[in-house]
Order: sequence, then structure tokens, then C-alpha cells
Amino acid sequence: MRNNDTICAVSTPYGVGGIAVVRLSGPDAKRIAETFLKTSKGRAVTLADHKAKLCDFVHEGDLVDELVATYFATPHSYTGEDVVELSCHGSLYVQQALLQCLLDAGARLAEPGEFTLKAFLSGRLNLSQAEAVADLIDSRSRSAHDLAVSQFRGGYAQELETMRKELIDISALLELELDFSDEDLEFVNRDRLVHLVDTLSEKVQRLLDSFRLGNALKQGIPVAIIGRPNAGKSSLLNALLNDDRAIVSSIPGTTRDTIEETMTIDGMLFRFIDTAGLRESDDMLENIGFDRAIKSAKQAQVVLFVRAVDGDSDTIGEDIAFITSKCPMEDKHFFLVHSKCDLPHDMHEAGIYVSAKVGIGIEELKQAIVNAVKSDVDRQGDILLANSRHFEALAKVLSALSEVRKGLEVQLTQDLIAIDLRDALYHLGSITGSVSSDEVLSSVFSRFCIGK
Repeated sequence: MRNNDTICAVSTPYGVGGIAVVRLSGPDAKRIAETFLKTSKGRAVTLADHKAKLCDFVHEGDLVDELVATYFATPHSYTGEDVVELSCHGSLYVQQALLQCLLDAGARLAEPGEFTLKAFLSGRLNLSQAEAVADLIDSRSRSAHDLAVSQFRGGYAQELETMRKELIDISALLELELDFSDEDLEFVNRDRLVHLVDTLSEKVQRLLDSFRLGNALKQGIPVAIIGRPNAGKSSLLNALLNDDRAIVSSIPGTTRDTIEETMTIDGMLFRFIDTAGLRESDDMLENIGFDRAIKSAKQAQVVLFVRAVDGDSDTIGEDIAFITSKCPMEDKHFFLVHSKCDLPHDMHEAGIYVSAKVGIGIEELKQAIVNAVKSDVDRQGDILLANSRHFEALAKVLSALSEVRKGLEVQLTQDLIAIDLRDALYHLGSITGSVSSDEVLSSVFSRFCIGK
């Protein structure tokens, strides 16, 4: 990506609409746009900073479109350089005609994420904020939106930068000790350094621990619906979705594979996963379905264990022991769901009673799931890690800090401790872009659509 080029792209989604936006950014953006802009009386248009003008876009004497041109002068624009946005009619022909005129006049077609890359390179955004822009565009629920906004506003990046500055100060003093190694001077109190490393390690570990929840809120919270064959799992899925998504039959073993659907409840995206019945069988396909059900339960944040009220109530404890032996529930929210409660029954076990047939308990179950996830969010605090690249970087930071701690315990020399400190600093800086490589930048910005 060539940062001094003037680039252009259609920034609205492909297709026909009421309006579309064609964006120009670069040193020649204003000049190129003004080449084609005329008043209704044919006079040249001069764009003014942060002003929108209704004008004609004219090419070789022919009117292409009447549009609104808005100019943002450097450095007060999204990219930090001159930007012109042309809000035209949403005809595919008009969009492509405008784009071709701009290209012929000297602009270059933007690459994926190049507008946001320019914002990063100009210092308008740090790297984690740039990634938050992509997450904001992709957000499908209020919780995912809130995570992206938090990251865009600084979120944990501010905490990481504070940590990085503390490490820089300590590293500088250690480097100074190396310069005076012949004089055996100590500029860094070792007890203070141990305390700092322990404090930073705790902060990093807390962020790492939040990733499972943060990523689930971003991608959709997985909810596994499990239970014995013919317990009413597929009927429950259909009732939760208010849609006949899964085949329902009185024949045990109808569901052989997992069925997954998403829905938003109270601003949070959930991924409900219907699974095959939990029983060991001589049927190879049924056993594969059993294995996939267990895998879904292990990966889920919430597990709904479904039992029909017309089943044998004496085996509930046995069934729960069976599933927990296959999939420990310590890190999950586990709900015992008694299905088919519209049938006559004398069951009085703890749990949530539902009837998919007549809708009893469905809203209560939804609210219980939402409350469980909200309790996780409240317990975790304001800062949640939701980016896998950041998770990998922080894991390396924690590993480097662990090596520093070990080095201090065995009284390693300053030069060896300094190596691990530099490693921790590098990986912290890679999150916000304080240090970055072309490979990292390409990976991050290739996720963006062209025009953003």
C-alpha cells in the first residue's frame, strides 16, 4: 500500500440504493474532485473544509449525476489527509461512472482497509482502534457493538499503554546498569521489579481470562441443548427460535448431527445448538452424533440439559452424573430443563419447566440464560478481550514476564533479564501498533472491505 497515493472507492455496500458514497482520500483528492464538479449554471465549484455542496458531476460536458460533495481538509478527516465524499444516487451505473472518472483523473482504486490504514499511519487511530472499526462494522448485536465501541474509545489499549510505559522505565534503568556493569551499580531495586512483574502478570492474566466471554459476546454465545433421545431438544430449539428449524419426531434418534441457529435476546447474540441424543449405541452414525453433542457441550458457554417430565424421575441424578463425567460444567452455566410440562406429571425436581407445544416457560428460560451471561459480564468488569490476535500477543507477554520472574528468582544478570523485558515490550506494542510489521498490518487490514 502506497501511502502518498490518492485513493478512491465506493464506500457503501455493493448494490442499488437510494444513495451511494464514493470516497476520495489523498493529497490530490480536492483537485481531482473539483475537476468534475460544476454548479447548475456550469460554473466551477470550489470545495470548502467541512462544507457540503449540492453540485453537478460533469464529464466531458455530459451530466453524470447531481450529488452532494463534502470536503474534509487535512488533518481533520478520518484518514488524516484531504478527503472528499461524493454522495450520489445509488445506481450501479452512476457509482461505476464516477469511480472511473476519478481513476482516469489520477486516483488509484483503494485496497481493502486502505482508508483505515491511512488513519493508522497518520496517527488518527492506533492499531487496536483500527481493528475495532472492522468489528463495529461486523457487529450483529448490541453486546458486540458495545465491545467494539469500548475498544475504539481506547478500552484496554490505555491500560496496555500504561503497562508498557512502566516496563519501558524499568528496561531503561536495566540498560543503564549494563553501561556501568564494571562498577557494579544497581539502578533498579530488585524487590520493586518483582512486585511490578507480578502486578503486570496479574493484569495480563485477567485480560486473557476475559477472552472466552468477550469472544463469545462478539461471535455469539454458544448454548448447547443436550439430553437423552426423545427428550424434546429439537422442539425446545424450535420454541426458542419461534420457527420450525429442526425436524421433530417421536422416533428416538431423529437428530443425528448438530443444528445451529442464532438469535438476539436482550441485545446479546446467542448460538443455539441442538444435538443428537446422549446414548451409546451400536449405530455408527448415532455414535458420531453423540461425540458431536459432547463436543458442543464442551465448547458451550451455556448448557441446557433437557429431560421430559414423562420420563423416569429417579434417573435424573444418574443422567446429570453421566453428562458431567463426559463434560465438566465448572466453567459453564448449567440449566436442568424439564420439557413437555403440559403433560400430566408429578415431577417436582429443581429446574425450569417448559412446554414447547404450548409455550410454557420459554420466556423464563430465555431470561435465565440472559441473566447468567450478564452476571459473567458484571463479574468480569468493563474491559473484555475479544480479539484473537490480541489474545495471542498477551499470551506471549505473560510468557515473557514469567521468564523475567524466573530470572529474578535465580539472580540472572541484567542483560538476560533485559532480553525477556524487551520481548514483553514488543508483544505489548504489537497490539496497539507501537511496534508493527508489514505482515501484521497486512493481516489486520485485509479483513476490511474496500472503501473502509
